[in-house]
Amino acid sequence: MNIALIGTGHVATLLAAAWSTAGHTVTFGSRDPQAKAGQLDFPVVTIAEAVAGADVVVNATPGAQSVEILTAIGAGAYAGKVVLDVANASTASLDLVYPESSLGQALQDALPEAKVVKSLNTAAMNVIVNPSSIGESSLFVSGDHNDAKDTVTALIVDLGWKPADIIDLGSIATAKGAEYYFQLFFAIMNAVKNPQFNIKLVR
Repeated sequence: MNIALIGTGHVATLLAAAWSTAGHTVTFGSRDPQAKAGQLDFPVVTIAEAVAGADVVVNATPGAQSVEILTAIGAGAYAGKVVLDVANASTASLDLVYPESSLGQALQDALPEAKVVKSLNTAAMNVIVNPSSIGESSLFVSGDHNDAKDTVTALIVDLGWKPADIIDLGSIATAKGAEYYFQLFFAIMNAVKNPQFNIKLVR
């Protein structure tokens, strides 16, 4: 599968390495690809070029700027694409940018012909790409399109997660709940002085 990672930071590079190891083709999309030339282990092209060649587009940009960054090339570029949103939109003081909604919902509204799925935003990325580094835990997916959620679930399994530990919350409206967890995550991290943890749904 061809995966375009929009963003070139820590989250994007961890995901790129993990999915490449699983056999996927990875390309970074950047607003300034020349500035990143030779610094990363995968091709870096413009966002438009990365999206055009992708089966799945992953939003790994700063959440507060994600809608602006992704829509700069025109919403039509994402028609029919699976867009996996892994970002959390917060202010510098860690307040939510979308307190009455979510970034996932905002992206689906801004990219109406895309199939937006929210996931991979409820744990530190080093845990997400290496789930065996801690005990069994859960991840969540939200989206309006079941086929897109199936695609994202398969990519999560490729990171080492068991299908039973991936919880489908429902429509993209449920991304609000996953994004609200952002604040609890930081409260827990400050309490335990370590990001090496996750939550588990116990039934």
